Amino acid sequence: MDIAVQRYYPWMADAGILNAESGLSGFGTPGANISGSSAAINPFALTITTFDPIIQSSASVASISTPVNNPFTSGNGSTNLTAILSHSTQFNNSYSQTFETGTNFSVVWDNARTSSTAGANFLNPAVTSSLQVSFTQPLLNGFGLSMGRRNIRIAKNNRKIADWAFAAQAITTITNTITAYWELVYARENVKVNQQAVTVSQKLYSDNQKQLEIGSLAPLDVTRSESEVATDTQNLILAQTVQLQDEQNLKNFISKDPLAENMINVEIMPTDLPTQLATIEAASFQDALKEAFAKRPELQEEALNLLNAEIDVKANRNALLPTLSIGGFYESQGLAGNSAILGAPTVVSSGVPIVDANGVPVLVGGAPIFESATTATATGTRQQGFPNAQSQIFHNQFPEYAGQLTLTLPLRNRAAQAEYARAILAQRQMQTVERQLRNAALLDVRNSYIALTQDRAQVAAASKARELQQQTFDAEQKKYQLGASTVYNVILTQRDLIAAQGTELRALANLVEAKANYERSLGRTLDVNHVTIADSKSGEVERETLIPGTLHGKVVGTEDIFKTLPDGGQR
Repeated sequence: MDIAVQRYYPWMADAGILNAESGLSGFGTPGANISGSSAAINPFALTITTFDPIIQSSASVASISTPVNNPFTSGNGSTNLTAILSHSTQFNNSYSQTFETGTNFSVVWDNARTSSTAGANFLNPAVTSSLQVSFTQPLLNGFGLSMGRRNIRIAKNNRKIADWAFAAQAITTITNTITAYWELVYARENVKVNQQAVTVSQKLYSDNQKQLEIGSLAPLDVTRSESEVATDTQNLILAQTVQLQDEQNLKNFISKDPLAENMINVEIMPTDLPTQLATIEAASFQDALKEAFAKRPELQEEALNLLNAEIDVKANRNALLPTLSIGGFYESQGLAGNSAILGAPTVVSSGVPIVDANGVPVLVGGAPIFESATTATATGTRQQGFPNAQSQIFHNQFPEYAGQLTLTLPLRNRAAQAEYARAILAQRQMQTVERQLRNAALLDVRNSYIALTQDRAQVAAASKARELQQQTFDAEQKKYQLGASTVYNVILTQRDLIAAQGTELRALANLVEAKANYERSLGRTLDVNHVTIADSKSGEVERETLIPGTLHGKVVGTEDIFKTLPDGGQR
């Protein structure tokens, strides 16, 4: 279950990368000290920094009736209260995106069609279109690809940290499972030793009873042998209890639900017994340390945390700079609509007299003269619309160009200074933590190596002591059968033999557990046990295991196993 829980964090880190690639920061994961940069890059930007393109479209229709009490405004010369009726249709589109370089680019395409009963418009109805293209680029604060991708780089490092954290959990679980396995092996063998002790003590008690009946043995000796039977039985019950506890402990490590119906009553029978191991130690302590520094997950996690801290420090240093940005703007407009087609012009009086410098009408023949005006009669309607307006836009008939340089200079900027100081302190703290972890790894490798060496020596000593004690017990039994020893001496030598056997089993179990602990300290647990992170993440074992009763990592029946044999199961 520990691996099942840890398996979600790499997936969460993948989601964090996706979030960072959108322009935001990644998500936190165990082992990662920094989830995203704290630097306030380009804090005065008017748009939200997002690397995902945004497309907006809007359409609207409006019909308006406006009361007007001014005949000149109404355009019809009426002296009554009238209303201007207008109708408008709009269709606007925009596209905007911020790139990893900090460049913000936007395109706006607006279109509107309006019509009105007011007679003052040249075109009625009229179509107005415009195409706007603009960009801004930071030149100091927020400049560069490294600033735009800082959170993406941190999120990808955190993804690697999640992998190393998963590997650390897998190593811990495997080591604990190995320890639980050998504890169960020791418990089962210890039960056998205690069962043998009960058998021997019961036989001794039975023989003593027979000798008591014929009068060749004192009643006290029978009592002593009976007491030994009770003591050995008590020790056997205790050993059986420990076996049940160790078995349940191992079930917790290898099963998601140890209380399942197909698991709760299953007896685990180990197929391997502890034996003297071949030498697995590195050639030198320096070689062991070099291997540990290269493979231990917590050291790799901290190395990636230092990379993230360096990214954050650089980003906060950049945030201290003033905000200087350059921008450009281009717009092209188009206007089209319905207009009247005029016939041949005629000259008529405009009704406005010609005046001199003093504003007095000029008289000709005693009569004032008037300005002439040209009028024409509408003979039809020239219809133009949306295609004509777009043609004007793309032929650049009504262009507008603009550029600007914007400088924002905070006078103190204490918030950015505080973040920069915190980032530097956090980086130095991580460097200290890395040294602390290296020292802890050094001590762990040294202690596990010493424990492995000592346990190897203890196994040799315990095996020799058990052999000698076995010889002593056999000799004491022969002496007792010849009448040269007592029941008490036999019981004592039997206890010594049982203790020697238990000591040897304990030493062998300690040795294989010390081996697993030494491999854990070097970070080679996964390699030694042929475990891959891919198998652990998916929960599916791609390779064939050596576990009896399994096929492709799953428990199956004998028929399924025999079906996979080349000869159809004829073995």
